[in-house]
Amino acid sequence: MEKFFKLDENRTTVKTEVIAGFTTFMTMAYILAVNPNILSAAGMDAKAVLLATALASFVGTLLMAVLANYPFALAPGMGLNAYFAYTVVIGMGYSWQVALFAVFVEGIIFIVLSLTNVREAIFNAIPLTLKAAVSVGIGLFIAFIGLQDAKLVVNSDATLITYQTFKGDTFRSVGVGAILALIGVLVTAILLVKKVKGGILIGILATWVFGILCELAGIYVPNADAGMYSVIPSGLVSLDFSSLKETFGAVFTIDFGSLKLGDFAIIMFSFLFVDLFDTLGTLIGVSSKADMLDKDGKLPRIKPALLSDAIATCAGAVFGTSTTTTFVESASGVTAGGRTGLTALTTAILFLLSAIFSPLFLSIPSFAIAPALIIVGFYMMGSVAKIDFEDMTDAIPAFLCIIAMPLAYSISEGIVIGVISWTLINLISGKAKEKRISVLMYVLTFLFVLKYIFL
Repeated sequence: MEKFFKLDENRTTVKTEVIAGFTTFMTMAYILAVNPNILSAAGMDAKAVLLATALASFVGTLLMAVLANYPFALAPGMGLNAYFAYTVVIGMGYSWQVALFAVFVEGIIFIVLSLTNVREAIFNAIPLTLKAAVSVGIGLFIAFIGLQDAKLVVNSDATLITYQTFKGDTFRSVGVGAILALIGVLVTAILLVKKVKGGILIGILATWVFGILCELAGIYVPNADAGMYSVIPSGLVSLDFSSLKETFGAVFTIDFGSLKLGDFAIIMFSFLFVDLFDTLGTLIGVSSKADMLDKDGKLPRIKPALLSDAIATCAGAVFGTSTTTTFVESASGVTAGGRTGLTALTTAILFLLSAIFSPLFLSIPSFAIAPALIIVGFYMMGSVAKIDFEDMTDAIPAFLCIIAMPLAYSISEGIVIGVISWTLINLISGKAKEKRISVLMYVLTFLFVLKYIFL
C-alpha cells in the first residue's frame, strides 16, 4: 500500500486513510436512498436503481483510487438525477431509456475531452481567487444541504426559508430529528476540538444511535408523510439482485428512430454542462481544502481524475442510473485526513458492500448525516482567507461565486457567475493585461452568456 498509494509522501497512514474512506462513505450513503426515490418517479424500478447506484459508485471511486490516487469519491449526482427524472422524462416526455442514452453519450464526449486536455485546460484557466471562492461556496452549499436534511431549515411562504418551529403535530418526528441533528453537531464539534481521529464518522454514528434510542423510547416517532422514517434497521443483508436486470443495458434498447436530434442535443448538452462544472468545482474545492494544488493553482494528475469521472458516467448509464460524478461530500474524508487513493478505495469497497447490506445502510437517517455536512461546510470556509478582499476585481467575483452556490442550489451556477463576473469586471475596468486573462476565460465567458440566453 505504501508503494502504490505513497502514504509517507502524502503524510498519512493506513488507519487515517481507512477512517477517512469510511467517513466519506457515511456522508454519501444517503444517495443509496435518495437516488432510487427520485429516479423511480421516472418509472424506473427503485431496487434496480439502488443496485445500479452502488455499482456505479464502486466503479467510479475505484477508478479514482487506481488511476489518480486521489481521495475523491464518485456517485450519481444530486441535481442531475432530478433533471433526469423531472425535466427529461416527466417534463419533456422522453422514456427513461432515452435519458440514460443521453447520459451515456455525454460520458463518451467527456472521455474524449479528458483525453484531449480540454477539461484540464479549463481547470487551469480558472484564476486562483475563484478556486478559493469555489471552495468556500461549496462549504456554504454543503452546510445548507445539511441544515435542510436535518429539517433545521424549512420552506417559508414569507421569507422563502426559516428555522424549524419545534412545535405542532410533527414535533415528535421532524422536531426531534432536528434536535438530534443539533446534538450531533455539538458532539462532532467537541470531538474535533479534542482532535479525536474519525470525529466526523463518530458523530454520524453517535447521532444515529441517539435516534435509535429515541425511537425505542417513543420520543422519536416515524412519520412517512413528513419524510421521517424509522431509524432502526429492518435487516442486515439482502442477496436478491435480480431486479438489476430491469435497468442493466437498457441504455441500448431505445428506438433511435424516435429521437428528435435537436431536443436530444439539448438534453445531452445540459447533462454535459452540469457534470463538467460540478466535477471541476468539486475537484477545485476539495483539492484546495486538502492543499493538493501546486503553486500555480493546478491539480497534479488531474487528467486521470477527470478520466475516472468520465468512464464512471458511461458505466453508470449501462448499470441504469443518472450521471455519475465526483461528489462534493469527498470533502468530509479529506477533512478526516484522507490524502490518497486508499481513502477512495475504502469508500469504493463500502459502496460495493452496500449492495449486500442495503437494509442497514438505508436506515441511516438524514438528520444523522447532517451534522457531518454542516461541520465540513465550516472547514471549507477557511479558504476565504486566500481571497484578497483589498482587490475589488478579485473580491467581488469571488463573493458572487460564493453566494450563488447555495442560493442557486448549484455548484456549476456559482462557477459560471464567478467566471463571467471576473472576466467582465477585469476587462471593463482595464485590468485585462494586469490579470493576464487567458483566451480560454474569454471563450468560457462567451459560452456561459450564451447559456443564459438560449438554455
